[in-house]
Amino acid sequence: MDPLRRSPSPCLSSRPSSPSTPPCEMLGPVGIEAVLDQLKIKAMKMGFEFNIMVVGQSGLGKSTMVNTLFKSKVWKSNPPGLGVPTPQTLQLHSLTHVIEEKGVKLKLTVTDTPGFGDQINNDNCWDPILGYINEQYEQYLQEEILITRQRHIPDTRVHCCVYFVPPTGHCLRPLDIEFLQRLCRTVNVVPVIARADSLTMEERETFRRRIQQNLRTHCIDVYPQMCFDEDINDKILNSKLRDRIPFAVVGADQEHLVNGRCVLGRKTKWGIIEVENMAHCEFPLLRDLLIRSHLQDLKDITHNIHYENYRVIRLNESHLLPRGPGWVNLAPASPGQLTTPRTFKVCRGAHDDSDDEF
Repeated sequence: MDPLRRSPSPCLSSRPSSPSTPPCEMLGPVGIEAVLDQLKIKAMKMGFEFNIMVVGQSGLGKSTMVNTLFKSKVWKSNPPGLGVPTPQTLQLHSLTHVIEEKGVKLKLTVTDTPGFGDQINNDNCWDPILGYINEQYEQYLQEEILITRQRHIPDTRVHCCVYFVPPTGHCLRPLDIEFLQRLCRTVNVVPVIARADSLTMEERETFRRRIQQNLRTHCIDVYPQMCFDEDINDKILNSKLRDRIPFAVVGADQEHLVNGRCVLGRKTKWGIIEVENMAHCEFPLLRDLLIRSHLQDLKDITHNIHYENYRVIRLNESHLLPRGPGWVNLAPASPGQLTTPRTFKVCRGAHDDSDDEF
């Protein structure tokens, strides 16, 4: 969790100060700050989990973008010029890797969706994606309601979905709007303009404003959601991000020598497009959002909002048995339940238990 975004309260009590509970006057240091070191040591031992899904048509550079994000060969791209048949139906592929940096281990799961939007008839092409996301919620719920639970429930829930918008330069397509309206109710969605190097700077900015207008018109609430800003620092940081979403990104997993230094970029006959140069594209903003500043927040919202919505609805569909308090008999969800959009909203503050990650 980013210390700049989630600073712990210095007060011993989690309740707000009031005349009946005045703040305690300390006579000297107790060592409370050592709790942070304990949490860090424990987190370093356990490692972290992060599950990301990439959605978009074929040829938009989804695999390359994932490799660029984590600077490793997470996903193998098809060699240029190699004819790969288009899948007849949408297929979901997941890969899991363990990435280690300075002693911090991250268990990364990437889910790709080859075949999305590639067909002539794309009716209900989003059902397998929504079904997969809700299936991960269902698996977590079935583990959670067991009387004897695992000490650490494996978390396969999708924490973030990066949606690749084709660089048409016009506006969102009906397929994009229809799918995003369903997707944002179920998972954190971060839209990006794929292959942004095919647009001029003016075309890129005009395209961004049109997409933002489409999102507002059709009530598509992408991440970071304004209603979840917890304090003034969140509002300032997230307002800057919301003004730049969708990010115009370029992916590259090859290094080139530029002015005596190696940079990640795409080489063209006009020059080299540096993916980490803000003057060329907005990849650094996407990387910072997903990894450096909001990774824990993505996981918190997934658990406290999206999963909680799913959990409340599923438990309301169950019936209590007279075997003791809290005993719930919950049948596995049917395929129809997994693909049905969920509209129930849960207040974030009432279920904020981010300490469970530790």
